[in-house]
Amino acid sequence: MTAEFVTPSSALPGRPAPFVLEAGDGERAHLFDQLFTVLLSGDETQGQFGVFTMEAPRGPAVPTHSHPDVHEIFYILDGKVRVVVEDNQGGTVDQVLTTGDFGYVPAGHKHSFRVESHRARTLGVSTGGFERFFAAAGEPTESRMPPERPVVPSPEQLGDAARRFRNDFHHDVRLID
Repeated sequence: MTAEFVTPSSALPGRPAPFVLEAGDGERAHLFDQLFTVLLSGDETQGQFGVFTMEAPRGPAVPTHSHPDVHEIFYILDGKVRVVVEDNQGGTVDQVLTTGDFGYVPAGHKHSFRVESHRARTLGVSTGGFERFFAAAGEPTESRMPPERPVVPSPEQLGDAARRFRNDFHHDVRLID
């Protein structure tokens, strides 16, 4: 069996089918100071999970948020990322993850993260469908680098993407100062 090669100008297969991507390929989007690249979507996994990378420079924390039915993992490919997650007792787990470290955020738990090193790259896995939040909230891009200037969506665009992709922002809760 021969795998499909997905080129940078094409979308992911959109159905369960073997395929390969070359380094840097996938569906890319800029959001805030981050580059997100979707490598596998819920379309290819029958809604089971999505896989993406995030690359960003040191910067402010991502706003505190939760996903009522979306699980999420962080695997640090390079750099340092502080991950703060609400625990089961209402406290927090606050950990700086470094290359090779892993973090898990169960559905419904408030969380935030911030790049602590000059630059960081993470691999993320989430419940299928959520991986497309980044393009809906930000801007699809052909660039393979984080944006030179932050891509800040309008409140309407961010709110629409949050509703569509099950992402609840908690503006009254700040997990990282």
